[in-house]
Amino acid sequence: MMRNPRGMGNQIRISLPTDENGLISRKCPNFYCGGVFKVKTGTGLKGSNLPCHCPYCGHKTDMGEFNTPEQIEYAKSVAINQITNAIKKDMEYWGKQLERSTSNSFIKMSVDYKSHPHPIRYYQEKQIETFVTCDVCTLEYAIFGVFAFCPDCGTHNSVQILNKNLELVVKEIAFASTIEDAELAKRLIEDALENAVSSFDGFGRATCSAFADKSSNANEAKEISFQNVAGAQSRVQLLFGVDITNRIKTEQWDFVARCFQKRHLLAHKMGVIDDEYVKKAKDPQAIEGRKITITEEEVLQLVGLLKIIGTNIFDNLKS
Repeated sequence: MMRNPRGMGNQIRISLPTDENGLISRKCPNFYCGGVFKVKTGTGLKGSNLPCHCPYCGHKTDMGEFNTPEQIEYAKSVAINQITNAIKKDMEYWGKQLERSTSNSFIKMSVDYKSHPHPIRYYQEKQIETFVTCDVCTLEYAIFGVFAFCPDCGTHNSVQILNKNLELVVKEIAFASTIEDAELAKRLIEDALENAVSSFDGFGRATCSAFADKSSNANEAKEISFQNVAGAQSRVQLLFGVDITNRIKTEQWDFVARCFQKRHLLAHKMGVIDDEYVKKAKDPQAIEGRKITITEEEVLQLVGLLKIIGTNIFDNLKS
């Protein structure tokens, strides 16, 4: 009885379709998250029964829990289709057996079994914004936004993103040095400084948010702004017990704070020095009412120090 269904065994293995880049969708099972992302099979950690990490909230559980509703409906439809086809084959076999066994009988018997293939619930993969390759385990994955935990090894990518953005700042400085128009070159250098500060602000916010549960007040930790780097240093010290300046010298930290003050003037005062800058920036050349000066060397020095400070923040908050 039921030869074909029984021959399928206790499990039905179903391969889920991937998108044009070979990535497959995942959905966080955490009720408060439900974020959708993608991973590329064959990349990342090797082994069986590996857990999956939600790149958005960090929720960690069995990979099988991360199936999307569309994938579940697709898998159900494929399984039902295979089972009904197996039953159809059995019914056709029984019908032929019955016809043969009664072919010479006064009463001839046959089986008329009508069935239709169960429809497959195909679905279309969502388009996702940002593709990332984990620096630690080499998993290729895609997320909405920029910052995320690696779905395989769980490493947060904030330092990776910071370094990539700072590399772009260095390229912008290099490009500025090739420009003959002095005013345009000056504007590019100022823009590079603003980009460096913005990149660090985004990194700092994302890192503090990712590890907010390790702070004394998670809600406040998620709201730390790094545009005011001196204020951020105090907030991180208070909430995480971490001194973000302990890998650099005092004069280097003063330099970083001065660069952030210059960025504030560029963004809000057209680069004109005000009384607040004179009081806070520790800039011996500052004259109120004059425009600040920013050099290529200054921005490159800032980039190097931000990498050190960023790594320091990440290492201390993740531990």
